[in-house]
Formats: sequence, structure tokens, C-alpha cells
Amino acid sequence: MRNGHRTGFARRLRRTMTDAERAIWHHLRNRAFMGCKFRRQYPIGPYIVDFACPACRLVVELDGGQHDAARDAVRTRRLEIAGYHILRFWNNDVFVQQDTVLSVIFDALEGPPSPQPLSRRRERG
Repeated sequence: MRNGHRTGFARRLRRTMTDAERAIWHHLRNRAFMGCKFRRQYPIGPYIVDFACPACRLVVELDGGQHDAARDAVRTRRLEIAGYHILRFWNNDVFVQQDTVLSVIFDALEGPPSPQPLSRRRERG
């Protein structure tokens, strides 16, 4: 998908968020969660992730029944290679265990920062 098409697709996804995405976005938006700037339906490389905090190199993905474990594993690995830490939750967890989901996100943000991808290290230095 070309960059312009990916950006347009991300905009459409932001307008049609799932109920689970809306529930989590309520907590993450406007730097309300630990002062961290999260973005929703954020393009990273060839992927559009549900939520990302680029400064903390954290991605939060909410998975429904449409997700394929094998494809998700490849996607997760490629995002990790790009320097991101990936958290995955089932949509149902957002509704049944929302406090636990938010606690896991909190712990990930409190932990040591993820290493920058190699290409970024070269740029800085």
C-alpha cells in the first residue's frame, strides 16, 4: 500500500473505531494516560497499528475474531525489529478486564525504554 493510500486508510479507520478501541482511546487520548502522547490508527512501516506511543516505542493492538495468529506473529516481529514493544489484547478483555489492560499498559510505560532501531541510532550518531 502506497503511503498516501495508507494514510487515507488510517483516517477511515479512525472514523470507524470499534467499541473496544473507543473504550481504550478514552483513557489514552490527550496525554491523559501518564502524560504520554498516544496516536490511534497510526502508520508504522507497512502497518497501521491500533494505538502507538512513538516516544515510548509502544504499540497497543486490540484483536477481535478477525485476527490470524500467524500473520499477527509476523507483524509483531517486524514491529519489534523496528524498535517497538507490542502489547496485544483481545477486544473482550477491554470490556471484562479493562483495569488489567490499563495496568499492563501502565507497566510497559514504566519499564525500561525499548531500544531504538539500528537505523535511528545511525541517524543520531
